[in-house]
Amino acid sequence: MGFLREGVDDVRRTARGWRWGRRSQVPRSAEPYVEPVRAQVFGSDWARRRPALAAREVAQKVGLEPVFRSQVRTRVEGLDVLDRVEGPVIFVANHASHLDTPLLLLSLPDEWRRRTAVAAAADYFFDTWWRAVGSSLLFNTFPIDRRGGSMSATPGEVLADGWSLVIFPEGTRSGDGWMHTFRMGAAYLSHTHDVPIVPVAHRGTFAAMPRGAGWPGRDEGGRRQLTVRFGEPLRAREGETVRDYAPRVREAVAALLDEDSTTWWEAQRRRATGSTPDPGGPDVATWRRVWAQTESPAGDPPSGPRRRVWQR
Repeated sequence: MGFLREGVDDVRRTARGWRWGRRSQVPRSAEPYVEPVRAQVFGSDWARRRPALAAREVAQKVGLEPVFRSQVRTRVEGLDVLDRVEGPVIFVANHASHLDTPLLLLSLPDEWRRRTAVAAAADYFFDTWWRAVGSSLLFNTFPIDRRGGSMSATPGEVLADGWSLVIFPEGTRSGDGWMHTFRMGAAYLSHTHDVPIVPVAHRGTFAAMPRGAGWPGRDEGGRRQLTVRFGEPLRAREGETVRDYAPRVREAVAALLDEDSTTWWEAQRRRATGSTPDPGGPDVATWRRVWAQTESPAGDPPSGPRRRVWQR
């Protein structure tokens, strides 16, 4: 038995060292670097042409909006700021749910909605043809690069064509409903292309449809309440760098969230003294953070138990 076992070990050792097929004899650590192949995502230029514009108008007004209104209740504040600015602009908002995009788009006046495109993650919304076509047609999305890939259009090109943009600087939906770190892409675009940023804050989307849910939920009081608030446009100050500009954008969204949950006057006083509550939430256990965000904004009728949003 010992002889057979040693023989089997010898065969295995020889097999591991043998050059089977095209297996290289050079150690992997000594192999030359080869740049990974960049994936090509589905294009979306067609979604900003006349036939798609007409189809999207029908899809949004006849299909999306009635369904959306039947599932949630909305309250919109601050749209008057759009009367004091000319497009294109960059709408920058917090991101907690798939409801954020339809809430923002359907809150805009028609003339703004029709000329607004949404930046969407290429590796999620454009990884399959049916999801790329569906999101492009319904929401006028275009891909942005998160993991490396060849884009059909860049945000700068879309802006140059006169389209306003919706950008979620967090990069992905919040897993607990609180606002997370803002990336500097939106500030960079605003700074580089001299386009104003319109900060937008919304509340209630996480409670209605948290990450992992496939449809807006209700409670015993009926449809969930969502709120969305538009703030004063921002521009980079003279000599201000993108690194300094980006925190101001996040602070503007934080102030709008504070205003939406309290009053304009209280929020302005706190903003003037630098005491605006951190939109990132308290440093407590995850379940407490999630629980705090399962309550809909004021205006919701009395309800029973909060919606379960625990992550599996």
